[in-house]
Formats: sequence, structure tokens, C-alpha cells
Amino acid sequence: MLISKGYSWKVAKSRLPPSRQLLHTIRNPRILLLCGLITAAVLIWQSMGSAAGEVQRFYCFGPSSPPNRMTANEAADWTSASNTPVIFNHHMPVEINATNIEHVSLDGIESTPDAVRNRERVLILTPLRDASNYLATYFDLLTELTYPHELIDLAFLVGDTRDDTLAMLAKELERVQNNPTIAFRSTMVVEKNFGVGFQQSVEDRHSFKAQGPRRKAMGRARNYLLATALKPDHSWVYWRDVDMVGSPAQIVEDFVAHDRDVLVPNVWFHRYENRDGQMVDIEGRFDYNSWQESPEGLALAATLEKSVVLAEGYKQFPTNRKYMALMGNWRLDKDKEIPLDGIGGVNIIVKADIHRSGINFPCYAFENQAETEGFAKMAKRAGYGVYGLPNYVVWHIDTQEKEGNMV
Repeated sequence: MLISKGYSWKVAKSRLPPSRQLLHTIRNPRILLLCGLITAAVLIWQSMGSAAGEVQRFYCFGPSSPPNRMTANEAADWTSASNTPVIFNHHMPVEINATNIEHVSLDGIESTPDAVRNRERVLILTPLRDASNYLATYFDLLTELTYPHELIDLAFLVGDTRDDTLAMLAKELERVQNNPTIAFRSTMVVEKNFGVGFQQSVEDRHSFKAQGPRRKAMGRARNYLLATALKPDHSWVYWRDVDMVGSPAQIVEDFVAHDRDVLVPNVWFHRYENRDGQMVDIEGRFDYNSWQESPEGLALAATLEKSVVLAEGYKQFPTNRKYMALMGNWRLDKDKEIPLDGIGGVNIIVKADIHRSGINFPCYAFENQAETEGFAKMAKRAGYGVYGLPNYVVWHIDTQEKEGNMV
């Protein structure tokens, strides 16, 4: 619309309604430009404020001064607060996928008094020679053990035998392992002949002449069995002879509770005799290989050649040692302990690490002893403890080898 003569734009604008004036002002390019600049300034300020807050979350510790301008106190504060990690010669982990490389860690294998709760594995070892007559009773007692059978491994060495020991052993193992209520974790049968010539009769086995060769051969048999059967996860080794005829079912738990490096029970036998028309049970003392050393024994050993095996209990070698077989009583405190210098092999419980450390059964004269007595001497030489329980009795067959070997 054209403005008439005598009217100006300002005059025309003043005559516009207020709403039209506001709309006209808003649509003014200058006003729009000013609003845009203000909006941009506000947005930039807000973004800078949030970024500043984020920066404040990641601050450097220590003084704000550079190191070359720090005072002595500031330098001390900087050093005391510094925990900057330093890595020297850093290597990435190595992953080995070769199937023919085996990794074994023995760090977690312990022998503790609480073996059942800690699920510690026990290895029961038994050397066998002409033992077919004893195997049925042996397995009857073994299956009665209350230590969890899934934690027990059995291993046997059959050698220089002339009877059906191997066949009888195989049948007994089949009978036991096919019964899931009494089966053991694993079983192993080792065959090894050592060319032993002496017979298994009492006269031959316990003759003075046979003692040296016999004990050396038995030491070799035990070592072969131990080296073959001991595995990295075994915590305890339990040596148990085949001709035992009685022992407590909880014997493993009883023995490990003592937490001793080497521990043996007392070994007796039953002998029934007819006295005045009545059968009398005579409790005989069997194992004279568990003893405490004496001054006479040490003096005698000092006179012997280093290769001579000192056989205990024979008049040719008077030692005057103190025999555990003549101590104690199964009716008294079964947990009473005594230190020993020699032990027999009927029943021994050993911490597995003792064997891993190289303490075995010498098949030669070690301090003039061999096999189990030499084992005890070797263990004590290495600083381990060897103990016996004079009131804890296990029962052996009656060999009738000695008159007077009775109470």
C-alpha cells in the first residue's frame, strides 16, 4: 500500500495495532540476527562449563609447579604421594598348546591333620611275595577303612613269588572294584622280580644269615613300588603289610591327626594255647624293628664296617635298644607318642613330601641299617620326625618264630 503525501513510515507504524507491531519487530532481520547470536553464545558457554567440569575430574596429583621450580618441601610432598607404576622387562603371558608338554604344580599338595575335609589323597602300598594265603583277610580289612575310598589309591608289587599271588590279587581287586560301595579310586599292580633266593618259611626269613640280603631286597622292592605308584596329587603314603590280621577301621584318620612326618603303631599278635584244658589268648609282641637307640647300639655300630647291616634282635648284635614292642598297652591312651630311631614296616604312614624329598628305603647299609630301619635313620638325618604310638596296636599273624616272644 502506498503512503499518502504528508505521512511518514514512522507515523504509519505508530498507527499499527500492538500485535502487528510485535510481529513486525520479531520479523526484523536485525532482531533475528541478534537472537541467533545470543542463543549461540549461551550454548557455547554451557558446553564450555560441562567440559570444564569433566576436566576437573581428571587432575594430576602433586604440586602445580614444574619440577625445576619446586621447593624442597614441595619436592618431598611430590615424592611421598607418587605411586606411578613402573614396569621393567614386561612380558606378555605365554600360551603353550603342545599336547606332549605336561605342567605339574606341587604347591597345592599338603599333608594336614584334617585330611578328610581337605580331600587329601592317600596312596596305600603293599609289596607281595608268596602272599596268596593272606590276601582275603587283607582285603576284608582294607574295605573296612573309613577314610573315603574315593580318595584312596592302591598299588601292589608282586615279585619273586612261587604261588598264585598274582592271580589271587587280580580276583580280589576285581571283586572290590566291581562293588561301587567299597571300590577305591584306582588300583595298580606292578610286577618286578629281584632274584631273591631265600624261602618264605620262618626259618629262612628270620635266620640271622638271611637278614642282610633280605632287608636289602625288601628295600629295593619298596623303592620300585614307590617310584612307580607315587603321583603328584598324593598327600599321604600308607605302607601296609599283607599279613596283618587286625587293625582299627579309622586308622588312617587316627594317624594323620597326629600330623607327624613318619608314624608307626605297635605290632602284636594273638597266640591261643591250651592251658589246663582252657584256650588262653596270649598277646605276643611282634615287631622288634621299632626301637630307640642306645649307647651300646651306637658303640657297636662304630665297630662295624660301613657295609654291614645291623640286624636287630639277634645275639650276634647285642644293642640293648629300647623296643616299642615291649612298651605300651592297647587298653591305655592310644594317642601317646614316643620318638623312635628305627621302625618296622608292618604299618607306616608317611607324609608324601618326605618321599619326594628323597627319603626312601636304602637297599644298602645306611648307618649300618637297611630298609625300614635305614629309612628311619635317613629321615632323622634329614631333619624329619619319626614317632611311634606304643598304645595303638595292630595285629599281625603269629609266626611262632621265637620262644619267649610273648607277654
